[in-house]
Amino acid sequence: MGIFYHTGLIQGTDEWLAARCGLLTASEMKKVLTPTLKLADNADSRGHVYELLAQRISRFVEPSFISDDMLRGHEDELIARSLYSERYAPVEEVGFVTNDRWGFTLGCSPDGLVGTDGMIECKSRRQKYQVQTIIDDAVPPEHWMQVQTALLVTEREWLDYVSYSGGLPMVTIRVYPDAKTQAAIVAAAAAFEARIVGLMEAYQGNVGRSGRYIPTERRVEQEMHV
Repeated sequence: MGIFYHTGLIQGTDEWLAARCGLLTASEMKKVLTPTLKLADNADSRGHVYELLAQRISRFVEPSFISDDMLRGHEDELIARSLYSERYAPVEEVGFVTNDRWGFTLGCSPDGLVGTDGMIECKSRRQKYQVQTIIDDAVPPEHWMQVQTALLVTEREWLDYVSYSGGLPMVTIRVYPDAKTQAAIVAAAAAFEARIVGLMEAYQGNVGRSGRYIPTERRVEQEMHV
């Protein structure tokens, strides 16, 4: 199928969560691949394997805590996108994008598409990080995997990284696909996917062989999880 644009989805809705359910996405690639482009093997990467595996089994995404920073970030994203549209080019919103050309599916949730070739990724930053980004004039390392994965999934020619902090200048940094990083992303994602498939087989084998596993029903209300 290749690239598929889920244009009817609104980010954050139940439908959007359902589209992402069980998929490795751009925002989580930093858990899979280290800054030195090595396959991650730590608590975060192992936890994410089981998180996506559980989603594929249950077809359910557990609710997560929404912090004040996340709420502020959503509002700042709207402002940043509007300022970008006024200054540079119109932005088209899209809920989710998937690409399965590697034999497995990767996804991303762009903050906007620009024409047929570009896209944007908006970040709400604390002022100390905004000042640092302006001085460095480069995408922060913690966001590099996300923007490269988004470019990989969409196969677009460029991405404008928009860093916003109210009261300070908004900065836009253009990013192009990096072949070395993207090759490492594909390799790491393939290994990650293979691990999920192997664990799925183990799960199904155990459940199918034993009568100790008693089916349960999910409660409608949100639950607290440890």
